[in-house]
Amino acid sequence: MPAARELLLDAAFTALGARPWHGVRMVDVAAAAGVSRQTLYNEFGSKDGLARALVRREADAFLAGVRRCLADTTAQGGADAGDCCAAAAIWTLRAARANPLVRAALTGCRGERLPAAATPVVPAQRGPGGVLSVRGTPTPGALAERIRDSTIGAIGDTVRQAAPDGPYDTLRACEAAVRLTLSYVVVPAASDEAAAEEIARLVRVLLSSPDPTAGVR
Repeated sequence: MPAARELLLDAAFTALGARPWHGVRMVDVAAAAGVSRQTLYNEFGSKDGLARALVRREADAFLAGVRRCLADTTAQGGADAGDCCAAAAIWTLRAARANPLVRAALTGCRGERLPAAATPVVPAQRGPGGVLSVRGTPTPGALAERIRDSTIGAIGDTVRQAAPDGPYDTLRACEAAVRLTLSYVVVPAASDEAAAEEIARLVRVLLSSPDPTAGVR
């Protein structure tokens, strides 16, 4: 049986699908989870604490999905940087459409139905393996960076190319891909597949083009 914390988060997520966050009552969340209201407050401290935990959980699940889709893409063999960025893009677009909390975390646009954004408790920090972690509600910038870093890890090239007039490095190409993906979250393309094709094309062009900043001082 899931722990009380997960039951409460599930109940809060379900409640949010039926009414705006300001209309979600702690007593109803506790009842739906089958625990006491005191247990709810012991776990999260307040309604704001519950909101932060809920957004963090959905953001973590989204990022885990990004890593899974990248692993599946590279496991097939023959995938290039464009394929990896396209896979991450499709997952991101579908997750943002299916989950309003993911969309809000990615764009910073919450509207009246969702919990208000909360300032992180501490600044973003690098954890084991250089993974960026944020305590509090994850910001769009932090999520974009984590998508980018996961994509770079899947591609397997984290070192900037040394040639002063060489092609764009993988980091900047992936950065551009993530930011283009987020633009499609806000203004959708004709289809997710069409958006992914454009993103893959951009990455391949960037990685085969001269660096326009080379030699600039």
